[in-house]
Amino acid sequence: MGEASGTRVLVTGASGFVGSQLCRALVEQGSAVRAMTRRPEVYSGVGEPVAGDVFDQDSLGPALAGVSAAYYLVHSLESADFVAKDAEAAIAFGAAAAEAGVRQLIYLGGLGADGDELSDHLRSRREVEQRLGTAGVPVTTLRAAIVIGHESISWELTRQLAQRLPAMITPAWVATLTQPIAEADLIRYLVGVLDLPEAYGQTFEVGGPEVLSYGDMLRRVARILDGRPLPMLPVPLLTPRLSSAWLRLVTDVDPVTAGNLIDSMANEVVVRDDRIRELITGEPLGYDDAVRAALADCRRAGECW
Repeated sequence: MGEASGTRVLVTGASGFVGSQLCRALVEQGSAVRAMTRRPEVYSGVGEPVAGDVFDQDSLGPALAGVSAAYYLVHSLESADFVAKDAEAAIAFGAAAAEAGVRQLIYLGGLGADGDELSDHLRSRREVEQRLGTAGVPVTTLRAAIVIGHESISWELTRQLAQRLPAMITPAWVATLTQPIAEADLIRYLVGVLDLPEAYGQTFEVGGPEVLSYGDMLRRVARILDGRPLPMLPVPLLTPRLSSAWLRLVTDVDPVTAGNLIDSMANEVVVRDDRIRELITGEPLGYDDAVRAALADCRRAGECW
């Protein structure tokens, strides 16, 4: 792990699922954290709140002033035009970081082979990777698939489907392979690459120890929840559009976000290069243990049973 103690760091998306946990972990290991938010007056998380919005270029300079590293954890999946919006925001943020003298940008992207026909969501993640660094600040990218943790949108889709349905009519994407990662392991990697010279300008793939289909994940969550099987009837003609409509009926996840994520579920997202484990030691949690930890957090929050 890099010598991060005392580093002044900006975390964008500090109020989000990953950002809130990351702020806490960074403070615990000695970093001075600025939590960038559009409404600092109501921010109640860890770190010093600072006003900033990646879609307001004038706000970025003051937020980045004096920091040596910045985490870029924002996206616009809830917007129909997220591809264009995220590309524009990445360029603006990278330019502001260069002008402020930031030494390292750290970005959380998505897994998926570059040669595949990637979904708009995953293609946008790749574009953001590239555009963040166009002004010259070294970017460290961590590419991940589903993050298993309370309030992760992808995990919420999995949990709610497994919890609310006695059986499922399933689209073809339930057979797609993915490599989920526990929230704790993702945070460990994000903290670990901070101020690590070997990580500057590098892209790393991160995941848990198991490669699973989405169907396998759903069945295992159902078993952990109440020990029951989750019968599935594949229906190949269930298109992404129909899948999104179906999810609106069964879950309370934002429908636009869910639709954009569903489009990505046709892409296999597995780790093909695990060299980050040579830089940052520690055994990642297995899927079942990650699920139990996420469910425990959900129950503590009173949001599931």
